[in-house]
Amino acid sequence: MARSTGTTDSVRGPAGDGGATRSLHSVAPPDTHRRPDHVDDDTVAAVGKLSEALEWVERARGRLYDFHQMMGHADFLVEEAAEGLAGCGHEHLARELRTQIIGRNVLEGRWTFQIVEEFDDLYYGEVVRHERKVRDELLDGRRHIYEAELKEVRRTRGLRGHEATPSERAAEPEPA
Repeated sequence: MARSTGTTDSVRGPAGDGGATRSLHSVAPPDTHRRPDHVDDDTVAAVGKLSEALEWVERARGRLYDFHQMMGHADFLVEEAAEGLAGCGHEHLARELRTQIIGRNVLEGRWTFQIVEEFDDLYYGEVVRHERKVRDELLDGRRHIYEAELKEVRRTRGLRGHEATPSERAAEPEPA
């Protein structure tokens, strides 16, 4: 997809459409994703960039939850290893694992649940709040305006699998 660097975003349409470059604002997605009349391309792009940033923060948050669950699982595996070592007559090593590793903080004074909670309270919640505030003030709270306009430019109207919405299938006849 080609994006312009000027004040209006444009993309190439599908090859069956001749691959013509069209302005995103020239298309009309369904009402829930249609930009308000007073909003220009640069505003849509800037708000879209903030929403994309939130998506990356969501992914990072997911990695924190992965880390949280992985470390908890590892702690229980170390406990199983300690039990196995003790059962094989290696009690001194099992005792070291039980006292030095099992239940140990992963960061100073913190288990992973505390890291997740601090991230949520200090950063994640604020990013979510500000992204919503920007959308509410500039786009009447509407989400994914840029993507909805991009979809309208890139889809092939009338072709199964290219409907604008789930309900469109019944409304659009198959092309001949």
